[in-house]
Amino acid sequence: MDDLVFCTATELAKIIREKTASASEVFEAHLSHIAKHNPNLNAIVTLNEEAVRKRAKEADKALTRGEVWGPLHGVPVTIKDVFETAGLRTTSSFKPLANHVPQQDATVVARLRAAGAVVLGKTNMPALALDLQSNSPLFGPANNPYDVSRTTGGSTGGGAAAIAAGLSPLETGSDIGGSLRIPASYCGVFSFKPTEHRVSGAGHIPPTPGAPNGVRHMGTFGPVGRSIEDLRLALTLIAGPDERDWEVPPIPLTPVSRRPLHEYRFAWSKGFPGVLVSQETQAAIERVVRTLADAGCKVEQADPPGFDFEIARETWGTILGSEVGAGLPPIARFLTALQFRMMADKSKGKGSFVRGLSANMPRYVQALTQRDVLIASLEEFLAHWDAWLCPVTSGPAFTHRKTGQPIEVDGQKEHYFMATTGHTCVFNLAGNPVAALPIGRTKEGLPIGMQVVGRRWQDMEVLTVAEALTQVTGAFQRPPGF
Repeated sequence: MDDLVFCTATELAKIIREKTASASEVFEAHLSHIAKHNPNLNAIVTLNEEAVRKRAKEADKALTRGEVWGPLHGVPVTIKDVFETAGLRTTSSFKPLANHVPQQDATVVARLRAAGAVVLGKTNMPALALDLQSNSPLFGPANNPYDVSRTTGGSTGGGAAAIAAGLSPLETGSDIGGSLRIPASYCGVFSFKPTEHRVSGAGHIPPTPGAPNGVRHMGTFGPVGRSIEDLRLALTLIAGPDERDWEVPPIPLTPVSRRPLHEYRFAWSKGFPGVLVSQETQAAIERVVRTLADAGCKVEQADPPGFDFEIARETWGTILGSEVGAGLPPIARFLTALQFRMMADKSKGKGSFVRGLSANMPRYVQALTQRDVLIASLEEFLAHWDAWLCPVTSGPAFTHRKTGQPIEVDGQKEHYFMATTGHTCVFNLAGNPVAALPIGRTKEGLPIGMQVVGRRWQDMEVLTVAEALTQVTGAFQRPPGF
């Protein structure tokens, strides 16, 4: 039974369909594991125990009748507490929503249920997904399975911890500055940020129920799992047009065959200008690159010519601040700006976010125009490579701290937002699909992750390349003690 909780979602679906273990047995194994480990991790904040037990029994009865609900028949999944779940508390870690029970599922939740998945529970996150740690004002902080004194990252932190610790096989989260990739890197699991508008955001909080949706760009919604195979499966289930989100275009997800490893071409970077990167993170990426070169791959250390990372981060902050501010009443806009100004972090990305909260229309449109220029530059660069490999963060998971306090990188202090989003937010700005995968551990045993970046709308290609890379980087490894 202990082995069941570390099977991938794809493996569990096969086990249940072939009746090697029942959906009820799979659920009870996870429930026992949650009872043992969640008190220390605080990863799952709402457990759907009785409803899941009932649904698991229904899944088993359906199989005896020859009915298969879908590719995730009877498989338990967790959902970031930012997505509405019908009949199950959804708070977005926001105190005014402490008892909010939606009547309708978010689109991604509805699609997972339609594929046969059973919603096991909701995972921890920061208030309204606005932090890079998952320190909930309602539920307290989520703790890293590798060291509970350290963060899981944010904002999909509880979900990444749950996947790493075997509390759940599959999670659905969101990402507007790194919120899928950062927690995956800190917790040693896989995640995928799809191309912008590939997946519907209907039913995501924010915006709060009844409020206008101020954020129109850069936000994405995707899976966290223990294999690339699971990420691919989840993406095919949740992606596609949605009558509740008209900005999702009907662009198909065409399967891509994996080529021999030596045929791939990789650009790589051990760090972007303006951001500190730990020596261990750089060394881990360099080890991957050397192994790829030895395997016959074309590899070249390169950044997009003329791509200004500082301008990209500032543009990201301006657009995000402008769109967040547009959806807030004046007093809430003022208090949000004041809260961020008071932080110790003085990075330009944070500063542009604060200024963006009160940006006028010409400034906002100028930022969108600058975004187009940067997208074109990045797309031209990526056209020559199968993928671009680069760090996720400045270093491994850091110890819990107040938002905005600096983060130590090899004895030097780096700004909070730069150390976390400095390598990720540029791909939210440009809208690229990005996989994050674990590539090693530090001397202290903490996970190190790497981004695999591809061209816009080439989501399946990115996942195929990432899966090929696992021949070099390896499969998921469970944390010690789990």
